[in-house]
Amino acid sequence: MIEIRRADERGRTQIGWLDSRHSFSFGDYHDPRNMGFGALRVINDDRVRGGAGFGTHGHRDMEILSVVLEGALEHRDSLGTGSVIRPGDVQRMSAGTGIRHSEFNPDRAAPVRFLQIWLEPERDGLAPSYEQRHFSAGERRDQLRLVASRDARDGSLLIHQDADVFAALVAEGKRLVHPLRPGRRAWLQVARGEVELDGRTLAEGDGAALVGERELEIRGRSAELLLFDLAE
Repeated sequence: MIEIRRADERGRTQIGWLDSRHSFSFGDYHDPRNMGFGALRVINDDRVRGGAGFGTHGHRDMEILSVVLEGALEHRDSLGTGSVIRPGDVQRMSAGTGIRHSEFNPDRAAPVRFLQIWLEPERDGLAPSYEQRHFSAGERRDQLRLVASRDARDGSLLIHQDADVFAALVAEGKRLVHPLRPGRRAWLQVARGEVELDGRTLAEGDGAALVGERELEIRGRSAELLLFDLAE
């Protein structure tokens, strides 16, 4: 079964400096039909205007991935970590027993667009930790590059959940195939551009839930995407 979640069906938060689209229930947006997908709890597509951002706030017991699509995002947290995330970077923050952080757009002139992704951890009470890595366009071009996994294999970031997260840049006419083992499900998120999945076009912001499928076949129309391979 493949179920499409169209971009214009998502929830939305607009508060002047922030325009955020929510694939699943988040904050004041509540949809009992879309509370998450397996361990995948949040996909927020955030656009933050120049010089603005999220002030210091807390998280706990959540695996948080940040993927910048355009611009730059400055991160600071209570572990003493500070960095700037740019396109191609993936940041992982394990909130565990508790962490406080802020996220700001350091460029006062240009907006930043990024995906904020939350996955529920396998267990609560982990020690908070942080990791960031750059995955070049060449590594992601016309292939599914593993960027986060439970065992940190192939140079991916470590996440405390039975999930594999892939990133890809797919050119026009290119084909990607990903097998799904028994007991697995997948979520495909199109960040930019278009792809064809099972004969249907998915455009920027669209997502697709795959349950009970043996494989996923994507045909590119010049797109950037993320794929989540999850336990059922």
